[in-house]
Amino acid sequence: MKPNSSGSREAGAGTLLPPEIYALPALEAAPRLLGQHLVRRTEDGEIRCRIVETESYGGAEDKGSHAYGGRRTLRTEAMFSSGGAVYVYLIYGMYHCVNVVTAAEDEPHAVLIRAVEPLTARDAELMARYRGIAVRKPADLSGGPGKLCRALRIDKSLNLSRFDLKEGAMWIEQGEPAESLSIVQAPRINIPYAEDYADRPWRFYLQGNPYVSVIDPQARPFAPD
Repeated sequence: MKPNSSGSREAGAGTLLPPEIYALPALEAAPRLLGQHLVRRTEDGEIRCRIVETESYGGAEDKGSHAYGGRRTLRTEAMFSSGGAVYVYLIYGMYHCVNVVTAAEDEPHAVLIRAVEPLTARDAELMARYRGIAVRKPADLSGGPGKLCRALRIDKSLNLSRFDLKEGAMWIEQGEPAESLSIVQAPRINIPYAEDYADRPWRFYLQGNPYVSVIDPQARPFAPD
């Protein structure tokens, strides 16, 4: 999908995501975050993106989670916040990843945002400028957690901020309802250490969206319980 060519919009005009989504366990929140709008405030203005790919990390019992077994460290502390908190961490010493903390305080649930789609051409231009690359295909821009964090200038300075408040540098607004979207689910990416949890279909993405990081030929239609 091409970004809308219009760059006009009223700053702060969107409606915040309903708080009940942040109160859900990560496995329920992850597909519901698809189609919602991630907003990043920068010195060059606001950038708005549609969330198109997520992964669920579901609490202390999930062997793929940083908080598996209730592990509470300086790095994972944000996961124990109440739903709506921002959890940012660094991988390979160079790539940031951004997560939406969900569920109740002291229940370490988080949804990794894996890919976003700029809403307008202006958003895409700013993101490409921040990436500092030539974008040959949409996924080059923001198809992957490290790529989108660079495109949106997300780093650990945003850790423990809030997605449910507009006073900060980043928040989530209502976009399209999940039930109106074509969603598929597949195993999460690069977590062989998760053992029997590695193959659970806890990655969700919009079918056919060119910004998705990895297309799984075995992905199946999302079927909510």
